[in-house]
Amino acid sequence: MRDHAEALAAKMPPLLVAALRVAATVAPGTHGRRRVGSGDAFWQFRHYQSFDSARLIDWRRSATGQTTFVREKELETAQTVHIWRDPSPSMRWSSGRDIQQKRDRADLLAMALSVLLIEGGERVALLGESLRPRSGRPALEPIAELLVATGDGAGSLPVSEPLSRHASVVLIGDLFSPLEELDVLVNRWAGEGVRGHLLQITDPAEESFPYSGRVRFEGLENETSHLLGRAEVVSEDYLRRLQTHRAGLSDIARRFGWSFGHHVTDRSPTQALLSLHTAISQRVE
Repeated sequence: MRDHAEALAAKMPPLLVAALRVAATVAPGTHGRRRVGSGDAFWQFRHYQSFDSARLIDWRRSATGQTTFVREKELETAQTVHIWRDPSPSMRWSSGRDIQQKRDRADLLAMALSVLLIEGGERVALLGESLRPRSGRPALEPIAELLVATGDGAGSLPVSEPLSRHASVVLIGDLFSPLEELDVLVNRWAGEGVRGHLLQITDPAEESFPYSGRVRFEGLENETSHLLGRAEVVSEDYLRRLQTHRAGLSDIARRFGWSFGHHVTDRSPTQALLSLHTAISQRVE
């Protein structure tokens, strides 16, 4: 049995194998709508009424007393979640050999979130890709292959495309693009009834700016390089601008009813994944 399991895992994309391990640390579950419906989860017992079908009667519960009870189930409605991972070159950076690149961590979180959503009966698609929203375990491998195969893109934000009303969007990246551009994008989708979630991923060096002395900074997207004689002089201003930008991201999410989270690549991906999954699960129809 173990040999068979290992043989199956060997055929999976490594990203999918890693995502399954991370997803296993977060308890999945269907997204109940907390009202009576046609789902599988038990919701409540209530007294039998004349218009109820006899097949709805819970005979075991009714046998405990003189009252006939009906078992009601909780409504569960599959939703469509579109996931976008920033493909820009700036994501392919890490400040240390033992720290995962931002792109790799974003891929892992996008894939692990896909696992949880599909296990919960939802439909998942990668924003901007040809793969239509799909459900069921067979959809996982194509998603993993697309994430790995996607080359570096030119934009640090997705192209706005029409989405079904009440769909959800998850944007994962360093989100260092101008706030004005993100504001326009979120405003357009929110106006169409789309709910969303922003997850900013940064490297620990981007959080602390641990540089001093003579340092040359070179961009990954054809930016002009900068040589600083005393890098520590700009540290305070850099950290202030970083916090201002992050506050702007949080404000955009709040104004349009979206959620915002932040994850650093030297930390476990579990908490970020749990926060994303919880935010989607708490969506109100």
